Amino acid sequence: MRDFFKRVEEDGSEIYIESDMSAYGYSERYSWLFSVFIKFDASKNSQESFEEFLETKEALIIAVEHDGGAKYVGSRVVDGWNELYFYAENAKSLNAVVSKMLSNSGYVYESSVVKDTKWNFHYKNLIPSALESAHIQSEKIIFMLQEEEDDLEVPRLVEHYVSFTTPTQKEKFLELLPFEDFSFKDEISGEDFENGLALVKEHAVTEEEVRKNVEQLFEALKTEQGFYEGWSTTLVDGDESE
Repeated sequence: MRDFFKRVEEDGSEIYIESDMSAYGYSERYSWLFSVFIKFDASKNSQESFEEFLETKEALIIAVEHDGGAKYVGSRVVDGWNELYFYAENAKSLNAVVSKMLSNSGYVYESSVVKDTKWNFHYKNLIPSALESAHIQSEKIIFMLQEEEDDLEVPRLVEHYVSFTTPTQKEKFLELLPFEDFSFKDEISGEDFENGLALVKEHAVTEEEVRKNVEQLFEALKTEQGFYEGWSTTLVDGDESE
């Protein structure tokens, strides 16, 4: 399954990342990192050109993965370059595959291969952080609310879930409440985590507002090494959302 997220670098630049979250299952088999860089700036091309590029990208992924010798693990969009990354069992023949696909395509491209037995590039550059994973999950919830034609601008009570390794950490975190209008609702515990808390706050569920509140909680949780577990809410008309 592929997930998409935006990463803001220290210099303020934005990188758009596509990541196959199941790819690590191939790490014991594939040890060569094969990269294909294709020049294409979506902001400077028409929708038709963009769709043609996406078709080319998917066709290239299928061609490189053919016969099971390589696995597509994700891509990045940086300064008008689309960087596609694969891990391969043996990357010697992959340059020929790319050349056959792209030499007459009109795209400027380049490819390279390096040894990366421990998948360090994958971990550092393609795997979302805990905060980025929370934002990915938020976008999925917001999409479901939009599918129900919910008005995201309307504030409503939103439950945010956090957890801790020990009961002591949980109790110390409770002493911080209330902050940023978050308040305690209930203690929770389940198969996925123990020492959990349900916090509640009234706010809109636009992407901007949700990101702000999630990031506030992440910052507060650092004091007791807590974990953010997600959020849920109801539709404006009172129906439950998932």
